[in-house]
Order: sequence, then structure tokens, then C-alpha cells
Amino acid sequence: MANLKETPYAPASKAEVSEIATGEAPESRRFETAPRRGLPQVQEPTDGASRVSGVRDVPGPGSDAAGVSGTRQLGSVAATQFLTYSDAIASDRAFVFPGQGAQFVGMGKDLYEQFASARELYDRADEILGFGLSKVCFDGPEEVLQQTRNTQPAIAVTSLALLKVATEVTPALLDRPAFVAGHSLGEYAALVASGSLGFETAIRLLRARGELMQQSGERNPGTMAAILGLDLNDCEEVCRESGAEVCNVNAPGQVVIGGRREAVVRALDYAKARGAAKVIPLSVSGAFHSSLMRPAADGMVHQIATASINMSPIPVIANCSASPITDELSIRNELVDQVCSPVRWSSTVDYLGEQGVTTFIEFGPGRVLTGIIKRMLRKSNCANVNDAASVAVAL
Repeated sequence: MANLKETPYAPASKAEVSEIATGEAPESRRFETAPRRGLPQVQEPTDGASRVSGVRDVPGPGSDAAGVSGTRQLGSVAATQFLTYSDAIASDRAFVFPGQGAQFVGMGKDLYEQFASARELYDRADEILGFGLSKVCFDGPEEVLQQTRNTQPAIAVTSLALLKVATEVTPALLDRPAFVAGHSLGEYAALVASGSLGFETAIRLLRARGELMQQSGERNPGTMAAILGLDLNDCEEVCRESGAEVCNVNAPGQVVIGGRREAVVRALDYAKARGAAKVIPLSVSGAFHSSLMRPAADGMVHQIATASINMSPIPVIANCSASPITDELSIRNELVDQVCSPVRWSSTVDYLGEQGVTTFIEFGPGRVLTGIIKRMLRKSNCANVNDAASVAVAL
């Protein structure tokens, strides 16, 4: 999505954008309402949203559910468990996973060279996708890695390889975290970590998601920009006046907007007039997570409906609602909705803090998410697992 380099988050005018996300689509497609399982603040269906009901899950060749004969009801096929957690629950712990913008050429290479389990995951991803994704991660070229259809599975594989190796080196990480969360595409890695998605399913879905979003960006040209030092209410008013959309609320004073280029240009002028500390046009290939991504969201409906997805044993904080979801149909709805809706990362951090989470471990390239968390929750303990040298985590 964005040709950006990750830098440490800083407050107000010095803040840096961590992940590109775009605006809300009012009538995203949904599956039939999911049954509730007793968790508080579970994501509810959007009012007026259309529904897809009676969908059958037909596993494709080579999928996590391959070899199972016959057509099965939605969600009845168990995904392969990526991790086997202990019975202990670390009630103060959350795992978080970054999104696009964290990638760089060379990510994961040291991990691949030093750990057999990492090699296995990168090699599996190459086989699943039918090309050398690992070579793109390790050697580039950068312009190929930056293509969103490649970036999305590349970041997910790297994040999950880091998670896998870290749990081998630090077995205490296998105490079940209280929550998992991921920023945009990072939500797929979070779902693999939680046991809801299989590794292969996630990689296939992210490749499809990246291709659909890349196509939508070409068919519905748009752009994005960061507004720093202006509160969310002012940013929403700026968008109403300009025709742009709030896309990604990273942290207090750090909001990403998007839409048609002319609308975003107007919005930046209005934001400066309202006293924004800084506005930053972003080098992106589309207005991601905005209504301009509706064709991509529509394209994901079938992909998500026919994927093997299970109830999550660990609550996942949804991008769209910043509240926990566990049931299968809510997860399917979330993965469709988040393509063209804002990522509410700031609210996600607030929620986790309110639930008593004090230890956050970020698995993936960079350190943007924990940078934001540390500044929002100053008493929190944050760890980054982003290379082979950091897989031994002090808990």
C-alpha cells in the first residue's frame, strides 16, 4: 500500500504513521448474525448491512481442510492449530501484529537462516503461493515487495515465523494470552495465533485480499494523508466538509484520511486552517480502508465465505469495532468489513488497557504498534520480536 519506512511513534506533530488504512463504508456486506458466546461488547452487525446466508464451505485443493470429502457447513472444518497453548492464561498479556508499512527488504532472513521452524513456514508460503515470496522478503527488489499483493502475505509470514520461533525459545509465551489484535492485515496473523485460522488459509486469503485491493486502487484512484495534532472530532468535520473519509485512527492526534485526490487535498487545507500540527501526504497506490475499496470488500465475500474459519479460543479485538469477537460468523464479517472501514487502533489500545492488559508483545517487522501503545499506556510493558536477536523474550 504505502512506500513508507517505519520510524518510532512520537506524539502530536512528531508522530509517524504506522499503517495505512481508509474510511468507513456504510453498508458493507455481512454474513448471517453470529450466535453470542458470553463475551462482553461483541461486535454487532452494521445497521442496514446486507447479509450472505446459507453459504457452504467447500475446501479447495491443498487447503488446510484438503482431503475432507463432501461439502460441509460453514465453519465446521477445524483449522490446523498453529500453536499449542498451555492451560495457563496470562490475563495481563496481549499479542499484537503489525500491518502494511512495516515491511523492508531483508525482513526474516536471519530467522530463516537460524531456525528450522521459520524455514518451514517461509518454504510453505512459497509452495502455497506458487512463487518465491521468501526471496522477495529477503532480497527484494523493493518495488516488488511494496506491491500490496506481495506485502500482505510477506508481513504475515514474517510475523508468524517470529511468533513460532519465539514460543520455541521462550516457552512461557505459550501461556494463553488474554487477547490478540492485529492492525489491518495483521488481524489475519492474530487469528492464526488465536487458533481461528490455519496458516495456509491466512496466506491464501491475504494474497487474494492484496490483489483485490491493488485492483480497486487502480480502478478507483485515490490517495491518503496523515493529520497530526488534531483531535478525531475535528478530523471528522474536516472530512465532512471536504468529501474525504477518516481511515485509520492510530492514536490520539494521529489520524489517517483518504479518498479521491481532490477531496484529500481540500481536507489537508481545512485541517491546517483548524490548527493541525502537521499534515503528511502519503505515497500510496489507493485509498485503502475507504469506500473506494468497496469492490475489494465485495470480492472478499466469497473468499471469506468458503474459507475454513473457526471460533477463536482467544478473543480477537476487531479492527472495525475495537471490541472482542470470538464466534466464527463475526470473524467472517470482520474480515470483509475491515477492507473498506477504518482501523480503530487507538480504541483497541484503550480497550486492552481497560481490561487490565499491561504486557504487549509485538510480533513482526518494525516496532510501530508497541511505540504507540507505550505512549498511550505509559505503565505498560512492551516487547518487540522483530528479528532473530529478539526472539528470547523476558517476561
